[in-house]
This record gives sequence, structure tokens and C-alpha cells, in this order.
Amino acid sequence: MIKIRNWKIALLVLALVFMAKAVTAQEPDTPAEPKPAGRGIPALDEGAVQDQPDKWNPDTMPVTGLQSPTVGNPESRHSYWVPGFQYSGSIQEQPTGGANSGSWYAYNFFGANLSLLQQGSSSRLALNYSAGGFVTNQPGQDNGWYQQLAFSDTFTWRRWQMQILDQFAYLPQSQFGFGGGTGLGVPGIGGPLGPTVPGIGGTVLPNQSIYAAVGPQYNNSIVTQLSYQTSPRGSITLGGAYGLLRFTEAGNVDSNSYTGNIGYNYQVTKEDSIGVYYRFTAFHYQNQPQAIGDQMVNVAYSRKITKRMALQLFGGPEITNYRVPVGNASQTVGGNGGVSLTSLFQNGSASVGYFHALSGGSGVLIGSTADEVNASANRRITRLWSVHANFGFAKNRPLASLAGTQGSDYNSFYVGGGFDRPIGRNLNFSVAYTAQIQQINPTVCAGPGCNTSYTQNIVTVNFQWHTRPFVLR
Repeated sequence: MIKIRNWKIALLVLALVFMAKAVTAQEPDTPAEPKPAGRGIPALDEGAVQDQPDKWNPDTMPVTGLQSPTVGNPESRHSYWVPGFQYSGSIQEQPTGGANSGSWYAYNFFGANLSLLQQGSSSRLALNYSAGGFVTNQPGQDNGWYQQLAFSDTFTWRRWQMQILDQFAYLPQSQFGFGGGTGLGVPGIGGPLGPTVPGIGGTVLPNQSIYAAVGPQYNNSIVTQLSYQTSPRGSITLGGAYGLLRFTEAGNVDSNSYTGNIGYNYQVTKEDSIGVYYRFTAFHYQNQPQAIGDQMVNVAYSRKITKRMALQLFGGPEITNYRVPVGNASQTVGGNGGVSLTSLFQNGSASVGYFHALSGGSGVLIGSTADEVNASANRRITRLWSVHANFGFAKNRPLASLAGTQGSDYNSFYVGGGFDRPIGRNLNFSVAYTAQIQQINPTVCAGPGCNTSYTQNIVTVNFQWHTRPFVLR
């Protein structure tokens, strides 16, 4: 039996794109070649590495690619690397509704950070990495390790462009809202010396947005994509991705995802692009008979204004096939779509993103229909002090009314804010409050775990120190 779900999303995006008035396109911008480095200088001040803050390289990634759009990246005279250290302490309330409800416990993170930028006339490699250990007095939680990585490598040859992306995280809890907007939740040294690394699109990453998952977890996504410019305005993009989601404790669902993508991009103006793409994703689950194949045919629109704004819209029909029939159906037809917007302004920045699509199930469900919203903003209020705020909401609905908690909807929220301040030239301080809320709405489930909803309060203090940048060339 075929079901039609959320078809309005596809029709709305299709109408918006095809009603756009086409005007003459301009040649796409290309990143400027780096200027020669200073001679005989092992380390330079921050201002010497990024002494041209008003010069930015545009984001030239394809609108039909597997990456998220950016506002570009600041031009640097040098390739460099910067090591650093980090301490982060948080006090967390035991979630209400569970054992020891209302009691508080502490997490202390000690780690090292590294950011690297290596660029040439036809390539740009950017890396942000953090790793370390943590100690905690939370009942039932052992001390452990954490790691986070964001990596991109881009090559350009005449009409060809190749991109490799990788994102990895090993954390004691869900990555959804982790760190409360402080540097703990972001790999690398942060700040202006942390190079821009394009993110992997929200529908491609292994989704983990249910706080009910048990224990430490790790996820990794690697993307490779190749674009060929067929004309001054058009290009073809071909890409693939592999993702995994794993848990160190029993009681969760480990999964793998495999994605193939092909699309055509058309540059309408210097700032506006449209495209159409086909994407197939397969979800496989360890020790589970179920496997899911998901197909999308989407139309995408992008508007990028370097150093100011990056907007992307996409949507279209979605066809899902099940190895094991779900609700007496081996196939369903619905819609998927999303939007992402990043904006920079004089004293801060803001970003918001939303997507609706099939998800792997976040380690709790065997596949889910997911709606996810993320928003963040920061603003400098004095010469030294800045404020930040962040919000996230994710709704995961089971694919059918199955046994146990498989019949429950999971609503996850995080909301919070805080302050940031540099201390000297190399040390940054931030403090934040975050509330994490989990609501479980049972449909056919009557067990004791079906009505578990809770709120957890977290206060995080973070210190990040880094050296002066070391020049590579």
C-alpha cells in the first residue's frame, strides 16, 4: 500500500524555484592564491596570519552537493597550524523522573585542541580537532574519553573540483546540544584562527537526536564528491557518503548508512544557483533484519553572498522501501525538504536550519520520520564581552506502531545561552546554561518506560588557550 506524506513541502519548493526569474549568470568566483609567507619566522601573531579580515574567498561548492553552504572563508596570507589546550567543567542535574532525580553531579573535561590550514593555488585543507578525557561522579557513569573532528580538503583543476569531508565525534552523551554553545561542543581552537570547515548536510549525517539513548556513543561521516563544469553556468556533481552510529553499551540500535548522489547545478546569477539531484540512502542495522532504502528527487535553490549570507532551500518527493514490511507496506511515498540560513553582521552572526526526512532512528528506533530545527546566534555587546544563545528541537516518529517504545514519538529540545570573553590574546572564557528536555509520547506502548519525560539542567564553564600560530609556508 502506498501512503502520501508531506507532499505540500515538495510542491512548495518546486513552485518557488521554477517561478524564479532567470537572469544572465556570471562566471563563478575562484579562491585567491595565498601570498608568500614571511621568511625565517617559526611563529606569528594572530594578526599576522589573518591581516586582511575584509578579504574573503567565496563558497564555490555545488548547490546539489552533500555539504552545507557557508558564507565563505577569510583569506589568509599563510598556511599554519595552532595547538591549544582546554578545560571545561559542567554541573548537571540528574534528569527529573528518573532515579536520584534532582541530585547534581559534575563532568570535568581536559583536552588538547588543534586547528590547521594548508592551502595552495588549487587546494585548501582545513582541520579542527579536539581530544581528551573526562572525569565524573555521575552514578553509573565511568570516566572516559572524548574526541571531535571536522575535516575538509578541496582540490580544483580547470573545470574539475573534488571535495573530501569527514566529521567524527565520540562523546559521553548525545551530540544534540552538547557543550551548550561553548567551545566544548566545537572541535579545534575556535575563534578567528579556527579555519572554516563546511559541514555535512543534515540529511546525510547519522542522526542522533534522542536523549533516551544509553551511554557513550560515536558517529562518523565521510563524504567524497566530484564536480565537473560543463559550461560557464552549469556543472554536474557526483558524490557518495558513508556514515555510522555506534554505542558502547547495550540497549541501543547501531546503524550504518550509505548514500549516493548525482545532481546538475545551474548558476543563475553570481549569487543565485538552482539545481536538481537524485539521492539514494540505504540504512542497515546491526543484528536486525530490517534494512531501508530511501530515494529522493529534489530541487534546490541557493543564494550566497560572501561574508554576509548563505541560504539554501531544497525539497521534493521521497520513496522509501523496506526489506521487512512496515505496517503491511513494503513501500511508502512522501516528501522531504529543508532550509538553512547563515548570516554574518558587524557584531555577530546567526544561523538557523530545518529539515524533514527519513532518519536512521537515532539509536533508539529502527528508522524514523524526523523533523529537526537548530538555531544559534551570538553578538558582541562590549569591546570584550559577547553573548550567545542556541536552540534545538527534534521530533522522531516511528515508521509504524511496533512493539515496545517503537510505538512512541520522541521530542527532544535544548535551549540555552551564555557569555564569552577573551582573556589576553590567547585565552578564551565562556559560561553557558542549557536545558535538555525529552518528551516521549506513547501511541500503542503501555510499558513503564513509555511515559518517561524529563528535563535536565546543565551549567558549563569553558577555558580555551592556544599558542601563537606556527606558519607552514
